[in-house]
Amino acid sequence: MLAQQLVNALSLGCVYALFALGFTLVFGVLGVINLSHGAVFMVGAYAAEQAVAHFALPLAGALVFAFAASGCLGLVIDWLVLRPLRARAAPHLIPMIATIGVGIILTNTVQGLFGAQNLRFPVGLLPERTLSVGGVDVTVLELGIVVLSFALMAVLLLALRSTQLGRALRAIAESPRAASLLGIDVERLFLLTSFVAAGLGGVAGVLIGLYSNALFPLMGKSMLEKGIAVIILGGMGDMRGALIGGLFLGLAEVLSVAYIGSSMRDAVAFGLLFLILLVRPKGLFGTLAERKA
Repeated sequence: MLAQQLVNALSLGCVYALFALGFTLVFGVLGVINLSHGAVFMVGAYAAEQAVAHFALPLAGALVFAFAASGCLGLVIDWLVLRPLRARAAPHLIPMIATIGVGIILTNTVQGLFGAQNLRFPVGLLPERTLSVGGVDVTVLELGIVVLSFALMAVLLLALRSTQLGRALRAIAESPRAASLLGIDVERLFLLTSFVAAGLGGVAGVLIGLYSNALFPLMGKSMLEKGIAVIILGGMGDMRGALIGGLFLGLAEVLSVAYIGSSMRDAVAFGLLFLILLVRPKGLFGTLAERKA
């Protein structure tokens, strides 16, 4: 049934959008494509699983723990890797290469600690109930993913548009030098951006781990590829584009599995992205001017 597939696509697309929002937030404010974001996503999922398995935290507590752990990891990456490169005015390619290395280190570290086998969240962490609305079955997990994802995305977008902090971040996105001359503490907001973006990535990792019922060290690799595709589709640095691009990718994947076959899942999804970019090379909302120094 098409309606059932649309519900599945919405829940998966929300996770993609949440991951891509953190990704595009770093690019929009710091001007960096952080290629360790997929590994941070994976660490967040493992952090939540360990919090549940060893500290008996409920799912809500595990989500908060994953956000905090991933956010702190984002701070460490910014402080040890990105900040020194900013101070030396390194070309854009250098942070990308550096964060590839960070991602490899994180992935290998987790694999060394937990092994390459799949881990799963404990049984009974979520109720098994299924809601039926108009002949469409919606699990508690799917409903929770949609509600939590939209809530986090709404808070982020509202903060960026309607608060003094959001205006400061948008000023930095336009020109860090001009923002500094206006009295904005640019480095502090860089750190805050890294924390929030990594935290969102970690929460997305937990949600996809629950959705697929599997955690493994390389789970961030495919998500990173999809995150890059989503932010390019939506328009580099545009929050609206990350949201719509994530939902589109989820819809394309679910419908291709349902009506074509799972083996063609990525081919169909990325093929559609390619066709859209042929029409709009800058993405759906890619109208922003080049970032000033």
